[in-house]
Amino acid sequence: MKVLIFNGSAHMHGCTARALDEVEKTLHENGIETERIEIGVPAIRGCIGCGTCRQNKRCVFDDIVNETAPKMAEADGIVVGTPVYYAHANGQVLAFLDRLFYSTASAFDATMKVGAAVISSRRAGSTCALDEINKYFTIRSMPVVSSTYWNEVHGGCVDDVEKDLEGLQTMRNLARNMAFLIKAIDAQKKLTGVPAQELTYRTSFADGK
Repeated sequence: MKVLIFNGSAHMHGCTARALDEVEKTLHENGIETERIEIGVPAIRGCIGCGTCRQNKRCVFDDIVNETAPKMAEADGIVVGTPVYYAHANGQVLAFLDRLFYSTASAFDATMKVGAAVISSRRAGSTCALDEINKYFTIRSMPVVSSTYWNEVHGGCVDDVEKDLEGLQTMRNLARNMAFLIKAIDAQKKLTGVPAQELTYRTSFADGK
């Protein structure tokens, strides 16, 4: 069982990374393999809505998004970590997720892969960022992992995060919950498979009614 962990900060050893370290360590303690992928450093352009991925099952821009897609297809869950910039998630993280989720929609079924957001902020904007990230999971039938508080740590530097004992505790509880969900879903999948998803209808009021 494996979880992909995305660090959406350009500071590879900063506050977001420290929160993810706590998640990763606890996942390992609970028998879950992980792979860390740095998405805050490489240049990532946004989706242009060209629709090419519907036919090619990959993004027209061949970069870290296409490199990551096969790993996501095989993973049991993903953790997306982002710092808060101007009261929301890092724009680069959103560009990455826009293209990853859109370009893989026709490539593989993400049903019952679990997803978790991890947010790092100095003071505020964390719940807005949490909401932004969670929306990606809910559009692909992915259960969202919760904890004993919002999945966030606070601090302007790593030393501050080390003092945020509740935040680090939240990360550990998040990881334990994620490991439990992955194992429970895996057990049920072996019995019945994943739930069937109806995809017949798309909201359209072309008849004017």
